[in-house]
Amino acid sequence: RDRVNRTRASMNAKKSIAMSEWERRLSDVSVSKADLNRLVMNYLVIEGYRDAAEALQKESGTDPMTDLSNVSDRMAIRAAIQRGDVEEGIAKVNDLEPRLLDSNPTLFFHLQQQRLIELIRKGQIAEALKFAQEELAPQGEDNHAFLEELERTMALLAFEDASASPVGRLLDYTQRQKTAGELNTAILASQAQEKEPRLPALLRILTWGQTQLDEKLVYPHINSLMAAKIEEP
Repeated sequence: RDRVNRTRASMNAKKSIAMSEWERRLSDVSVSKADLNRLVMNYLVIEGYRDAAEALQKESGTDPMTDLSNVSDRMAIRAAIQRGDVEEGIAKVNDLEPRLLDSNPTLFFHLQQQRLIELIRKGQIAEALKFAQEELAPQGEDNHAFLEELERTMALLAFEDASASPVGRLLDYTQRQKTAGELNTAILASQAQEKEPRLPALLRILTWGQTQLDEKLVYPHINSLMAAKIEEP
C-alpha cells in the first residue's frame, strides 16, 4: 500500500497533459507523405519484401534507390543459408557479388564454419573431418579467433547428443540466422545500402523518449507498438 501511495504521489507531483492537448501538439508536427513512403520503402527493400516494394513504387512513385531484382537475389541467398544449403548460398553470392567473399575473410570463414556445422548435423563425420582439415584449419593457422571457433565447432563431435552439449547452440536454427544475417549485411554494404532499416531505429527512439518523459510527465502513451494506438495514462 505504501508503494502504491508513493506512486500516486509521484504522479500527482508530475505535470499532466490531457489527451486533447497531446493530440493538438501532435497535429502541429508536420510529416510529409513522401517522407513516410521513403521510410516504408527503406524497410521493404532492406528486409527483402520485393513485391510490396514494387507495389509501393507503382502506387506512390517512391524511388527504391536500388535495383529491386537484387532484392530477390539477396533473399534467395539468405533463404539458402537459413535452410542449411551453404554451398548454394555461396554460389549465389559469387554470382551476385563476385569479390565479396575474397575481400571479407571473416565472413567467408563463418560461411565455411556453417558448412562444417551442417555436415556434423547430418552425421557426415568423415566428410566433416576432411572439410575441417582442408578448408578451415589453414585459415586458423593465421588467425587465433578462427582457430578458437573451429575448435568450438569440432567439439560437437565429442558428445553423443551434441544438441544438448555446451556448444549445442551451434546446431540451433538461430546459428543459421546469425550467419545469414551477417552475409545479408555484407551484401547490403557492398551495394552501398544501409545495413539496417530506419524504422526499427525510430521505434527504439520512440520507446526511449517515452521512458525519459515518464520521469517528468503524465501523458498519453503508445503502450503497444504493434497496435500503434495512443492511450490515456
